[in-house]
Amino acid sequence: MPIAVYVLGLAVFAQGTSEFMLSGLVSGIAADLDVPLSAAGLLTSAFAVGMVVGAPLMALSSRTWPRRRALLLFLAVFVAVHVVGALTPSYGVLLATRFVGALANAGFWAVALTTAVSMVPDRLKGRATAVVVGGVTIACVVGVPAGAVLGERWGWRSAFWAVAIVSLPAVLAVLRSIPGGRGTDTGAAPVPVRDELRALTGPRLRPVLLTMALVQGATFCTFSYLEPLLTRETGLGAGWVPVSLALFGVGSFAGVTVAGRFADARPVAVVATGMTALALGWAALALAAGRPALALALIPLLGMLAFGTGTALITRVLGLASGAPTLAGAFSTTAFNLGATVGPWAGGTALDAGFGYRAPVWVSALLMVLALLVAATTAKGRRSRAGERRPSAVQRSAGGRL
Repeated sequence: MPIAVYVLGLAVFAQGTSEFMLSGLVSGIAADLDVPLSAAGLLTSAFAVGMVVGAPLMALSSRTWPRRRALLLFLAVFVAVHVVGALTPSYGVLLATRFVGALANAGFWAVALTTAVSMVPDRLKGRATAVVVGGVTIACVVGVPAGAVLGERWGWRSAFWAVAIVSLPAVLAVLRSIPGGRGTDTGAAPVPVRDELRALTGPRLRPVLLTMALVQGATFCTFSYLEPLLTRETGLGAGWVPVSLALFGVGSFAGVTVAGRFADARPVAVVATGMTALALGWAALALAAGRPALALALIPLLGMLAFGTGTALITRVLGLASGAPTLAGAFSTTAFNLGATVGPWAGGTALDAGFGYRAPVWVSALLMVLALLVAATTAKGRRSRAGERRPSAVQRSAGGRL
């Protein structure tokens, strides 16, 4: 595996830490900037919206640039907005930096995914995708808890400084290790945007992207409300929350690693098995939420299944979208973050409706059932179209006589 692929994973680690670390910093931000907690929570929403909107926009705007230049620019903007965020006394400016930082993060993700798979042979594309996505899982295990500790000891601004500092080695590493060419680094002319969009909106890719959004929606629906589930339903103390988040992150890293090794050879089998297991797993967590030992055992397993399946789906999209070398990574990023935006909203709606703290977990199970239905309907339609194209025995016989 080229060292450049691991460099991209390092950069994604820093950016993933920034994306999720606010969950432990909102109280400090609200108190320091004299805004309500709900306003501090909007900083997370601003980042999510920026990721959804930014992936295709940034990929399109940078599609004719050399990949190294695009990656360096996105990283430089990401570092700069975190420095501004660490210094500003204004909530409005901080909100703007979160949105701009998300645009840069989305652009980096989109280019990084296509860059990673372009540097390895077909048999290693799933593993290269796993290395990049693995940066997010390591952020969940190490970066987010570390940001919470920094925020508690030295204030929320120290976490922003830390993200900027951790990103600097990635800037130097990208400069030294990523090829400087454009497109596929062969000097070839870029594929026309119309052709890329046609490839991405075709009947083979649309259901895969929808499935990815549903799977990620299920993941982040429960992940966003894991704290109240554990402390108010399972009966665990607050000290178990970071332990549980770390367990989820460890499972996620394991899932990404395993999926990276098997997704290339049998992508459909990995996705189908993972989705079925997730539907059953979220339902099992909802039923077992009152039993601490069982709930804690299920959390890393679900992290493994969720991120393993997500990695396999990204690999599937990049494999099917060979006709969209620029936008394939962008659409994958958008689908991923669309799920991360809609899932918590759906779980919060269930909580507000008074269905209890297990409700988000049941919503996750429902989203997985919907994902399975989309996949099953797509497979049935594909088999039906294949049957229509296949000549009957009579037609083959007649054709043989003509």
